[in-house]
Amino acid sequence: MKIKHIEAIAVSLPMLKPVRMSFEEVRSANNALVRIETDDGIVGWGEAASAPTMTGETMAGMVAAIRYLAPLLEGMPADDIAAVMTRAERYLHANHAAKSTLEMALYDALGRATGKPVFDLLGAKRRGRVPVLRMIGTGSTASDIAEAQRSKAGGFVAFKIKVGVAEPLEDADRTRKVCDVLGDGVLICADANQAWSAEQAVVYVRAVENTALDFFEQPVAGHDLEGMAKVAAASRISIGCDEGLHSMEDLRRHHAARAARGGSLKTIKLGGMKPVYDAALLCEELGMKINLACKIAESSIAAAAMLHIAAAIPSMDWGISLSNQYLKDDLLLQPLVFAKGHAEVPAGPGLGIEVDEAKVRKYAQKI
Repeated sequence: MKIKHIEAIAVSLPMLKPVRMSFEEVRSANNALVRIETDDGIVGWGEAASAPTMTGETMAGMVAAIRYLAPLLEGMPADDIAAVMTRAERYLHANHAAKSTLEMALYDALGRATGKPVFDLLGAKRRGRVPVLRMIGTGSTASDIAEAQRSKAGGFVAFKIKVGVAEPLEDADRTRKVCDVLGDGVLICADANQAWSAEQAVVYVRAVENTALDFFEQPVAGHDLEGMAKVAAASRISIGCDEGLHSMEDLRRHHAARAARGGSLKTIKLGGMKPVYDAALLCEELGMKINLACKIAESSIAAAAMLHIAAAIPSMDWGISLSNQYLKDDLLLQPLVFAKGHAEVPAGPGLGIEVDEAKVRKYAQKI
């Protein structure tokens, strides 16, 4: 089975409502898709969100990178994913998000060719249903409280509060009120997306010390390991790394510096599904907690890939963040099964999904 054709497709997907983050307000999902066709007619799909502040890649840049690599990879064995990705690495430095779309599509195609779900190609199925983190980030305390109440009533058991959009004490007050509404027995985290200095983040963690917050993600700039360690030393709440995590070595560095007790693992940062799986095994070895995450806002293609990783890794202490739930329209013929705050792992071959190519063309952007 050889790679016959690699197609890069830019899409802009409508969202239910804007998502406010520390550096930006996301109003539409600008993503890159890969459609790989093998010489025996099998089609595999991959996806990555553009995340300039996290990976340095734009939608146009990812499409350009995939188109650059396509003629170098076409003709290679589609079932030797490691060899294909080694060649991609040799010819193009970095560009992890773009490369992750290729790797994801190859796993989808290989699973379809062998009749196996991707979780079996990665390891073995450990779970078939996972709790999904519900994002709370409407921009106002009253709206956040209302959103938290609705989501908990709908069965959600895991929540992420977006902070870093105001001064630390103001965000701490909002965090406390949301935590009070959610009560005990649920997972609650906050995410600052690099918004604060170490000093500001320490003010925040001390102000939320007695809340039910389980972990606090990326309070300072991703490169500021010393700042992360300072916040971690000042906090009872576990600190997690996200924008500062792009490799296995980054995990080891945060662990050695006592700068984080866990990390957010994304295919766009680490370069694919297998690198995320391997990073999860390293976290298990180091005793670090794991959050699996899609970027705002990836469709159910990337969500399905993340669910297959979730099925195979040893543990998932900090839940999974899927962002397809924030889209007004999606790209599958049949939606992923999602109910009462939990998502089911697709069980069919490959990613276990069927992409609606008419929808892909509808939302395609010319690059």
